[in-house]
Amino acid sequence: SQVLDTRDVQVFKVTVNGQDAQFAFGEKHSFKGIPLEITFPNELRRGQEAIVEISFESSPQSSALQWLTPEQTSGKKHPFLFSQCQVEFI
Repeated sequence: SQVLDTRDVQVFKVTVNGQDAQFAFGEKHSFKGIPLEITFPNELRRGQEAIVEISFESSPQSSALQWLTPEQTSGKKHPFLFSQCQVEFI
């Protein structure tokens, strides 16, 4: 499984390597936000890569998520979303 910090986001769906994955929110922490635990549908081998896709909606209160406009990126074509949070593997 994998745990991500979240703050003021709504998660609709999670997939791992193209397969639906189960997910659940934990208890809210005062400064870390709310943990999102993703359970992988299949066990991964050591060194195996996983592509995790999360369908979500953010809000203006989502302080951990920040956007760059297309003009602020090197390609100047697409916006860019980044997070200041750290991933935690279990």
